[in-house]
Amino acid sequence: MRRRLAVLLAAAPLAIFASAASAADISVEAPATAVAVDDGWTATLKGTGVYGPLFEGSNKYGFSGYPGLAIRKKSEPWKIGAPDDGFGIAIVNMPWLQFGPVARVRAERDSSDVKRFYGMKDIDWAVEPGAFLEVYPTENIRLRGELRHGVSGHHGFVGNLAADYIFTVGNLALTAGPRVEIGDHKFMDKYYGVTASEAAQSSRASEYDAGGGVKSVGFTAAATYAWNENWSTTAFGRYDQLVGDAADSPVAKKLGTKSSFTAGVGVGYSFDWSAW
Repeated sequence: MRRRLAVLLAAAPLAIFASAASAADISVEAPATAVAVDDGWTATLKGTGVYGPLFEGSNKYGFSGYPGLAIRKKSEPWKIGAPDDGFGIAIVNMPWLQFGPVARVRAERDSSDVKRFYGMKDIDWAVEPGAFLEVYPTENIRLRGELRHGVSGHHGFVGNLAADYIFTVGNLALTAGPRVEIGDHKFMDKYYGVTASEAAQSSRASEYDAGGGVKSVGFTAAATYAWNENWSTTAFGRYDQLVGDAADSPVAKKLGTKSSFTAGVGVGYSFDWSAW
């Protein structure tokens, strides 16, 4: 139960993926109040199912599901996000720029879930608050960066870089682009290092100190279809390849895997309400 909760929470950042009409001009027209009235809010409720690795470096997969919520002022443009963004709130929200706090939750490692990880220490679920910056050089290109610090589970710095091309056809919005994840020594050694005591208990892993740097490179693609101004469906997939010290770690080479894939489907419902 504890592991399932952590997997669910780790997937929660995907919930901010935008649904219905967007800045990329999905052709479904939102109610006039969504853009013409400054007071009031637009909210999107979402439910998503995900299939992916149980934890960092794991070659064992599982299903999880989670709810999501996104809120914006009616007067602010709705921008298409990506399913692997952290959960952020834009305190600066302009047509070409967004900035604000962000957070992610990373799944715990329960070594009893994967036999090969016997002897490795468990890692509690991690909460990573920080900040994000998102820039739109053109209406079809989105650049995003996140910098976060673990306050539980691990206490290192971790960052994510993403670039997406946005393409719309009628009610369908497509996004795709590369991904890079970076971690400092504390983060990398927590998830990909092997201590002397762990090596002594494991029959597969030798002692290893994982240094900071680029952890993985990958690619994400997603499709959102707006059935009307309220309902939408999103499908997405992401591939990641460990590199550097993470790829050389016994955690990846002997216990788990260097590559992973995540896929999911979500349903969103958007609605407006007036200011209090």
